[in-house]
Amino acid sequence: MSRATGQDSDTADEAVRGTCDDASVCKRFAVSVGYWKDPYIQYFARQAKERKAPEINRGYYARVQGVNHLLNAFLKKTECKCQIISLGAGLDTTFWRLKDESILPQKYFEVDFPSIVARKLYNIKSKPPLSKPIMEAHSGESLLLDSHSLDSTHYSIIGADLRNLKDMEEKLKKFGMDPQLPTLLVAECVLVYMTPEQSGSLLKWAAGTFPTAMFINYEQVNMADRFGQIMVENLQRRQCNLAGVEACQSLQSQVRNVNYTV
Repeated sequence: MSRATGQDSDTADEAVRGTCDDASVCKRFAVSVGYWKDPYIQYFARQAKERKAPEINRGYYARVQGVNHLLNAFLKKTECKCQIISLGAGLDTTFWRLKDESILPQKYFEVDFPSIVARKLYNIKSKPPLSKPIMEAHSGESLLLDSHSLDSTHYSIIGADLRNLKDMEEKLKKFGMDPQLPTLLVAECVLVYMTPEQSGSLLKWAAGTFPTAMFINYEQVNMADRFGQIMVENLQRRQCNLAGVEACQSLQSQVRNVNYTV
C-alpha cells in the first residue's frame, strides 16, 4: 500500500467513524420527541443543534423497532441460551434495554473501531447509570474494564476492524465467544461502508463459524433514487465514500451480491 493510499484509507475510515455520532444524535432527538423510550442514549449522544425532519425520525423509529422485534424473537426462540454479536455497534444501547427487560443472552458482544470503543468505554466508566447495570449483571470475580475493552459475565466490547477477521475472531474467542451457541449477528448500516469483497468475507466467516445462526442486516437500498443520491453526495462532501454502494442499488442487487459472495 502506498503512503498516499494509506492516507486516503485513514481519511475514509475517520469519516465512517463520524457517522456513529450522526446516528446517535438522530436517535437521541427521536427519543426526546417521543418516538420510543431509551433512557441511556443521553449518556452517549449530544443534543441535536436543530430539529430533525419527521422523515428522519420515522426512519430511525422503523430501524430501531424492526431490529428489536427480530432480536427479541431470537431471544424468545432460544430462551436466551444464545449469544449476540453486534458488528459496528457504535454507541448502541441495546445491552441496557435487554438488561432492563430481563432478557439478556448468555453473552452480548459488540465490535467496532478501537477509537469508537475507547469513547464508549470512557462514557461507561464515568457515568454510573451505564456502569451500574453492567456490574449488576456480572457474576464473576473479576471484571475487565479499561480504555480498550470490556469483558463481564454477559457483556463484552471489543475494538477491532471488521475487515481483519483473524484479529476480530481471536478477540471474540478471548472474551468467551462460543461457536456452538445459537448466535445472532447484527449489522446496522455497516456493510455499505465495506467493499462487496470485504462484506462477503465477513458473511462467509459468519456462515462458516456458527452452525446455528441468524444474521440481521439493516442496510441502505435503492441508492439510485433521488434520496439515495443526496445521501451519497452529502457523505462524499465529508470524504466518506460508500464502498459498497453499488450492491445497494436495489433489493435485487443486494440479494445477488449475497448469493455470489457466500
